Amino acid sequence: MDYEESLIIKTAWYYYIEDMTQQKISEKLGISRMRVIKLLDKARQTGIIQFKISQERSQHLQVEQRLIQKWDLKDAFVVPTPPAGSNLNEALASAAAMYINDRLSDNSYINMGYGDTPSRVLNHLATMTESPISVVSMTGGVSYYLPNNLSSIFNAKLYLYPTPLMFSTAELCQAVREEPCIKEIARMVRLASMTIIGIGGMGEDATIINNGILNKNDFLYLSMQGGVGDLLTHFIDKNGNPVSSHIEGRLLSTPLETLRELNNVIGIAGGTSKSEIIRASLTGKYLDILITDEETALALVQ
Repeated sequence: MDYEESLIIKTAWYYYIEDMTQQKISEKLGISRMRVIKLLDKARQTGIIQFKISQERSQHLQVEQRLIQKWDLKDAFVVPTPPAGSNLNEALASAAAMYINDRLSDNSYINMGYGDTPSRVLNHLATMTESPISVVSMTGGVSYYLPNNLSSIFNAKLYLYPTPLMFSTAELCQAVREEPCIKEIARMVRLASMTIIGIGGMGEDATIINNGILNKNDFLYLSMQGGVGDLLTHFIDKNGNPVSSHIEGRLLSTPLETLRELNNVIGIAGGTSKSEIIRASLTGKYLDILITDEETALALVQ
């Protein structure tokens, strides 16, 4: 073993095993920091250092790539499917918050959709981010955009529609839409750098049933119209087309046409009960990025 190879091994050992900085290695070995960088590069090129991704994570990466290719996505992030009885929404929200936090830029605005999962994402984000985030609501319904009772730190500035999600009449909803403060929030939605939305299924545990916005008869009617689920409480069919219904005119929510035009729309959902609506969302080209669990991801690429 010659001097060069010995130096490469020492440098790699100090950097990867001893967790020393490049500057510390430079000082210890009496060489320049640029020389340390070149030696580390040689360690990778010559195979002295070899990186191995665990088999489990390798499988996740393969599924992510298949999702991206099949549905023409910018990115996908797949988490392990938690055991039965676990809270899948919480697992997805936690993973999504970490994914989003790594991609936040200074002074940027993010859009946040309505629902249980986006609300969890917002609360996680607002506790982990180092600087305040600016969040724009995409719908009425204030409660889902506020801190939960577990958040002792909520580092977010909120721009909210100060309205309910659903109005009693279409005429009242339209009148509220004309208010200057409502128009200003709608304008801000289009300027955000990232959009986070949940994807709602047609099960009895759907958020908009649990909070009393709609009832089971409404869901039956929407199903008969071909609805397989909702985005921002707009219902779509299996091909991603909007479902015509009596609730649309009473709904204060960002239109689906606007959602399609936004950049970096991140859909967060999982579970076999939501496979059909996630597939419909992808078919309709509403999403740029999907965060889901492994079982659901496999169903979407088969």
